[in-house]
Amino acid sequence: RIGSATSLSSAVINNRLQELVRLFKERTEKVKEKLTDPDITSDEESPTASPTKPALPAAPVPPPGGQPEGEKVAEEEHYCEMLCCTFKYRPWLDHLRNYQFPSSIDPLTNLMYVMWLFFVVMAWNWNCWLIPVRWAFPYQTPANIHCWLFIDYLCDLIYLLDILIFQTRLQFVRGGDIICDKKAMKENYLRSQRFKMDMVCLLPLDFFYFKVGVNPLLRFPRCLKYMAFFEFNNRLEAILTKAYIYRVIRTTAYLLYSLHVNSCLYYWASAYEGLGSTTWVYDGEGNSYIRCYYWAVKTLITIGGLPDPKTLFEIIFQLLNYFTGVFAFSVMIGQMRDVVGAATAGQTYYRSCMDSTIKYMNFYKIPKTVQNRVKTWYEYTWHSQGMLDESELLVQLPDKMRLDIAIDVNYSIVSKVALFQGCDRQMIFDMLKRLRSVVYLPNDYVCKKGEIGREMYIIQAGHVQVLGGPDGKTVLVTLKPGSVFGEISLLAAGGGNRRTANVIAHGFANLFILDKKDLNEILVHYPESQKLLKKKAKKMLKNNNKPKDAKGVPGDSLIIPPKPDTPKLFQAALAAAGRMGGKGTLAQLRWRLRELKAMQA
Repeated sequence: RIGSATSLSSAVINNRLQELVRLFKERTEKVKEKLTDPDITSDEESPTASPTKPALPAAPVPPPGGQPEGEKVAEEEHYCEMLCCTFKYRPWLDHLRNYQFPSSIDPLTNLMYVMWLFFVVMAWNWNCWLIPVRWAFPYQTPANIHCWLFIDYLCDLIYLLDILIFQTRLQFVRGGDIICDKKAMKENYLRSQRFKMDMVCLLPLDFFYFKVGVNPLLRFPRCLKYMAFFEFNNRLEAILTKAYIYRVIRTTAYLLYSLHVNSCLYYWASAYEGLGSTTWVYDGEGNSYIRCYYWAVKTLITIGGLPDPKTLFEIIFQLLNYFTGVFAFSVMIGQMRDVVGAATAGQTYYRSCMDSTIKYMNFYKIPKTVQNRVKTWYEYTWHSQGMLDESELLVQLPDKMRLDIAIDVNYSIVSKVALFQGCDRQMIFDMLKRLRSVVYLPNDYVCKKGEIGREMYIIQAGHVQVLGGPDGKTVLVTLKPGSVFGEISLLAAGGGNRRTANVIAHGFANLFILDKKDLNEILVHYPESQKLLKKKAKKMLKNNNKPKDAKGVPGDSLIIPPKPDTPKLFQAALAAAGRMGGKGTLAQLRWRLRELKAMQA
């Protein structure tokens, strides 16, 4: 009968069964979606792995042929005990014996070749600096001639090893290909201009020692190995982080060397005229080199205050010195200016940009608070990055090199974003090149609640805070470097891409930003990744809209929820009816509840 207790219970049971069927269908669809698309992250925690039993130690294998352990003493390796561990090592003689010299050398990246060029340049400097001294000053005597000759021939040996071992193994480029063939490398060196200069450097003019004596001028061809010096400069500047310091030192060395040669020429002229013969020549007192070097400094830098030359030879020598000094000193000053200008070019650009911005703000009477924040941004950006815009530095590089740099800087962070997991790897590479760096000052708003989200943010340095609460100033969470936020707004549609909270910078923060427009241009070429991203974005939005439990985790509805307890007031009424022993409605309900409890038990 309609309205009877049995009819009402049947309707309740029918509704409950329909609800159970709906819940089971939802659970089936969810499991099916996970099976077809394993990249979708699950809300459930993965079960922890049970501890594995330690593997039993393997039985010792007897030595082959029954060879006893005592016979292996000769084959024992050397050990080195450090702290609580014992490490095996081989003697340095074995390393030296087993070392194989490379068959080809890359002159652009091989550090061993740069080190060898350093020794070649040291030998070249010995010849350039000491040959004039030994020729002009009386420092080479029969008592120490053997020391001079020993170092001379040691430098000759370095020249010879450079020709026979290193120069014939240098790789070169021909038709766009890097040639590593031994015969081709040797032929390339033999046809080069450097080989001809190296041969002139090692002309055996030393045999004339037997006829004219040990004259240092016979070693003058050793100074013609200047090509190794310039190559060493290029290689060293390529590996130094602050190459302008080396350029300043090298330019200063040029000036000192010109003064050094002039001092040697002055002593030779004084010896030719006769030491102390006139007031212009060196009088032979004190340290000859220091006194002549002092005269050379005053002459080449045109300080003045020098004694007047007396003879025709002295007048011509002094005039040549003045002309050479003016020319050399002006060249050195110009080169030093170029070196310092190149070293401070970035700082000059930064100052010009800042000055132009300040002039613009003063013209339009911008408030001082805004001007101070602009100045702070300029100073922090310059000191933290060394430049104002990173894209200006990378725009000159080829596309492949820009991609390599972007992968090294950003790929480890972007690959951890749940939204992009499972997408095409090349699509992520294209996305890395679209990231741009932005610096936020303390308390700057990265995004505000309610605004349309068109960017995704990746924290490179610094911290940002997510604000919420009734007043909008309660810190909900602090995001650290490597965190990502705003990724859902890139693919959300239909009003779902509005910001749900305020995000501000806690201190200085450097963020990478990916625009929604750039992502859409990339996804045109990757339709499969586009479908996957849309599916993940919908799932992430659905999870964000789920009601959360007490722990703040989205709740998962149970198919058969637990039965609610009997109200306390109703339990008290049933207990009173039982004590009275009545046969009313409450007594019947109490008896019915007892039956239900017995059935459940």
